[in-house]
Amino acid sequence: MRLKQLISSLVVGAAAVMAFSSAAHAADMTGAGATFPYPIYAKWAESYKAATGNGLNYQSVGSGAGIKQIKAKTVDFGASDMPLSASDLDAEGLMQFPAIMGGVVTVVNLDGITPGQLKLTGPVVADIYLGKITKWNDPAIAALNPGVKLAAEDITVVHRADGSGTSFLFTDFLSKTSPEFKTKIGASTAVKWIVGVGGKGNEGVAANVQRIKGSIGYVEWAYAKKNKMSHTQLKNKDGNFLQPDDEFFKAAAANAEWTKTPGFGVVLTDQAGKNSWPITGVSFILMHKAQADAAKGKEVVKFFDWAFKNGGAAATELDYVPLPASVVKLVQDSWKANLKDAAGKAIY
Repeated sequence: MRLKQLISSLVVGAAAVMAFSSAAHAADMTGAGATFPYPIYAKWAESYKAATGNGLNYQSVGSGAGIKQIKAKTVDFGASDMPLSASDLDAEGLMQFPAIMGGVVTVVNLDGITPGQLKLTGPVVADIYLGKITKWNDPAIAALNPGVKLAAEDITVVHRADGSGTSFLFTDFLSKTSPEFKTKIGASTAVKWIVGVGGKGNEGVAANVQRIKGSIGYVEWAYAKKNKMSHTQLKNKDGNFLQPDDEFFKAAAANAEWTKTPGFGVVLTDQAGKNSWPITGVSFILMHKAQADAAKGKEVVKFFDWAFKNGGAAATELDYVPLPASVVKLVQDSWKANLKDAAGKAIY
């Protein structure tokens, strides 16, 4: 199947450098950050290279590292699934814009449980990650899954070991549904986990969950599908149990108030709506407003402009949600207003 072949081709080592051009040259761009959007950035880069001859070299090293690298000006753009605040952007001379949307899912390694069979809620997942629920046949899990045979098996928690926007989305959802989780762990790209084992990148978490019987982890939906992992249903804010699906990611994004949020910093977790997937997120691009290398800055903008206009079908195929046309227009206006060359002239 074409999708499976495409996803399989994206498997990489944790924190490895992903080079999307056969040889870097002057017009090639460099970026670093979130693993969440890696599959679609890879596909866009492949197509853009074929169309223009210009390449993208992207390090899928996690949102935390991406933020550090763009602040240090070692890459042309950073990528983060946690939006920076307006004050953080201003302090660093950065602008931020959304690039793609998608979903994060919980995955398990349990014998006899089929993908999508197990039902979980935010409070129950929070108690697992707080170390309060330690067995799969715990009454709280059993109550959600009548008729499902749950073994008296120890739960092994798997989490990200690196600074991660995926972790931000996951912990933000749990913080919104569990006051105790919010107090003891909180929502951030990097938190102090109470229990569990870490993995670098979505790849590392997926590998650990596949390896460890009785484990639970969280990954971007494309990674779960790529690895044929056993995802769970999740209960959303309206009380409905849902299977992950791009239509449900779209539903969560439907009421996003882009114009009212500084720096486009919309967070889509735990959105109201009967069909809203509860851990939906936006992946953001970070660039310096003052572009020391205007040619590189212009190429980055051209790449994302091309992707917005030509990459929607590829995004949908990989179960991401492309930005609505109205939001693309807002992003383009933001480029015009914020990105300048050394002479103060707009680069877009």
